[in-house]
Amino acid sequence: MANKEDLAQMAHLMRRAGFGATREELERYVAKGYDATVEELINPPDDMPAGNMTLLLRYMPNCLLPGGVPQPGQYNWMYNMITTKRPLEEKVALFWHQVFATGNSKVDNCDQMLEQLVMFRKYGMGNYQEMLVELSKNPAMLYWLDNNENHRDAVNENWGRELLELFSMGVSNYTEVDVREASRAFTGWTIAPKLPRQPFGRFPWAFEYLGEDHDDGEKTFLGHTGNLNGEDIIDIIVKEPATARFICRHLYSFFVADEVQVPAWTIQDARDEDALEMMINAFEESGYEIKAVLRTMFNSDFFKNARYSKIKSPAEVVASTLKMVGTYQLPEPTIPDIGPESTYMGQSLLDPPSVEGWYTGQEWINSGSLLARINFVADRVANTSLPGIQTIIDRIKDDGVNTPEELVGASLEYMGFLEVGDVTMSQLLDHAKSEGNMNWSDESASGTRVGEMLALVGATTEYQFG
Repeated sequence: MANKEDLAQMAHLMRRAGFGATREELERYVAKGYDATVEELINPPDDMPAGNMTLLLRYMPNCLLPGGVPQPGQYNWMYNMITTKRPLEEKVALFWHQVFATGNSKVDNCDQMLEQLVMFRKYGMGNYQEMLVELSKNPAMLYWLDNNENHRDAVNENWGRELLELFSMGVSNYTEVDVREASRAFTGWTIAPKLPRQPFGRFPWAFEYLGEDHDDGEKTFLGHTGNLNGEDIIDIIVKEPATARFICRHLYSFFVADEVQVPAWTIQDARDEDALEMMINAFEESGYEIKAVLRTMFNSDFFKNARYSKIKSPAEVVASTLKMVGTYQLPEPTIPDIGPESTYMGQSLLDPPSVEGWYTGQEWINSGSLLARINFVADRVANTSLPGIQTIIDRIKDDGVNTPEELVGASLEYMGFLEVGDVTMSQLLDHAKSEGNMNWSDESASGTRVGEMLALVGATTEYQFG
């Protein structure tokens, strides 16, 4: 039998590197070993599938080409989060969606938003320089930040500015001249075809380079002078120390512990400068490989000791809970309902509020969103008819759980080997003791008690934190 501390450590890893794991999955991962599991997450075998999209499309064909409406695209992605066998790949896609925030509110072409996710999955754990090049060619991003309106004789600085400010270096590390010169270098990078929406409707976009619309004059960017193009700009950017620090701080905040909001990074030190330095070294020494940073981070003591130091995003709450209760492993008729669930908690997938993405951490929590989060979890884990909950009930029964103390302990374990504070533990025990020992001769009543306790655990700070 696996050691409980090993299971708890693995549960922590899978909350951060994926969307949680069932007890059975945790036992398999522990048997494999922590280091080996990290390596498998970073380099999943080719035969390890993502979500079964072929099956989803059989039942819900409109989720692939949702047009201008984001909801079908949202449940397409949520289904992937729940069912994928490549959890880190999907989690990294969510990470880049936060950093490279692109919104369907303007793009109005959710087909292209889903194509952007495909790009994040393919390049998200690879070389950062290569991914920036692909991002610069991504039709949704080109439209979102107006580079399709960036011309040799009429420079649009939107993409050039955000590339520097939000996607690589952060504010105060460049000048307005650098913004202008970077924008000039990306003239001619556009999308095709440029047909009007009416009367044709939406149409697939593709990257197009128009040499005749490119400014091929001399440019000076961050001290480098020449006939610079977009690739040259990115090559210069990734070598800047500010870029390594900015991206690694993003990775730390997303995977390890909540940082202050990005606008405060210029005036407030990182939460853990030593940890950040380790990640920066891995980034630079590997030639800007994201995998190297992830490997260093997940294997570090600062990561292993960072339990309950992050508030789960709404998407993480929804995906991890649905995975635990065992629903939507197949495309159930109600699957369109899961698309907007995170929206009710403040995170509309594929449609962030601005190019800055979402404010995270404590910003996820207010009176409305907290109630939505708790009710969402409680409604599902208290439903004893769901397959994942029925499995938990059966295992708790087979474990011989009888006393209130044992019920609370088992519920915390099956919800992710959570360690709650003294006050929370006292409250959980008070509730369990109010009904005495378990009576497994009445399986229905006992199952209801387990569901109630799981719902209470789902409302704890420890469950709502990643």
